[in-house]
Amino acid sequence: MTVEFAVAAALFAGVLFYAVLGGADFGSGFHDLTAGGSRRGAEVRTLIDHSIGPVWEANHVWLIYVLVTWWTGFPESFAAAMTTLYVPFVLALVGIVLRGASFAFRKYSETLWQARLFGIVFATSSVLAPFFLGTIAGALASGRVPAGGGGDPWSSWIAPTPLFTGAISVGTCAFLAGTFLTADAARRGQAALAERMRRRSLVVGAVTGVVVFAGLIPIEHDAPTLWEGLVGRAAPVIALSALGGIATLVLLWRRRFSPARGTAVIAVAAVMAGWGIGQYPWVLVDQVTIAEAAGAPATMQGLLVAVGIAAVVVGPALGYLFYLTQTPQWNGQEGEGRERVHWSARLNDRP
Repeated sequence: MTVEFAVAAALFAGVLFYAVLGGADFGSGFHDLTAGGSRRGAEVRTLIDHSIGPVWEANHVWLIYVLVTWWTGFPESFAAAMTTLYVPFVLALVGIVLRGASFAFRKYSETLWQARLFGIVFATSSVLAPFFLGTIAGALASGRVPAGGGGDPWSSWIAPTPLFTGAISVGTCAFLAGTFLTADAARRGQAALAERMRRRSLVVGAVTGVVVFAGLIPIEHDAPTLWEGLVGRAAPVIALSALGGIATLVLLWRRRFSPARGTAVIAVAAVMAGWGIGQYPWVLVDQVTIAEAAGAPATMQGLLVAVGIAAVVVGPALGYLFYLTQTPQWNGQEGEGRERVHWSARLNDRP
């Protein structure tokens, strides 16, 4: 294994973690947006506050990791992407910032109209951010970023493959989040809410599955290099994703919520892995390979050392945080009672 490949693998590992962990957070915004009015959606929004509250900010560490590793390890390709795809990059960044601020402000808003306003911004930006991140991935995978940078800032991502990958990104995030939220509601003893989320997740999962495989149709003509990789070396991983998605739907149908979370993670991670394997060995498809894009050898070696240190220092801390969110103490009823009082007080306000 070359140093360049090792750094690229470490970079893509960060993409996978962000897609799964950050994706589940982003997807909660879709369920917030479609939960219904203030009264009908209060229970769903309380569940979302409780479920993602401890981890939503921590999951962005993966985005920082990906951008810093890409910029440091493969600087010319990073510059090319930034000078061509600056529109979706800026829109995704704005969505992430607005999402975080609105989530915090909604939690502590004192009146119903304030909660509604911040809730709309939170939910809308939670859908738009993964969409634009998906279009960036699609633009890279379809060879629309020239090696020297300065590509067209609009046609580079407003095209069939980028738009489909954006839609797939939103759908997979919503499916993953719905599965997680269903399991959280069941673990907290909220059977009616778990049943409601189960039905929503089944519908979202079925629609997302159709979109994922429908997206392969334009990719064949719009991104032939990626298509060859997907139907070739990445085909087993794509099949694994399909099996994971089907297994998740079956488990949700049978109300086996805990194992459904695992199969949902497999389905989403396999989709992302299929993209990476299908695109290999290109950083910028049809433009620059991993070996050609790599930085100085000393820089690449230093990056591997930094990744190793981060795995030892940051990895266990994040793992312990996720473990705490699954403990009976965190999922007890005391905090839920306080949240219910807070939401009830706002619902009784006059906007």
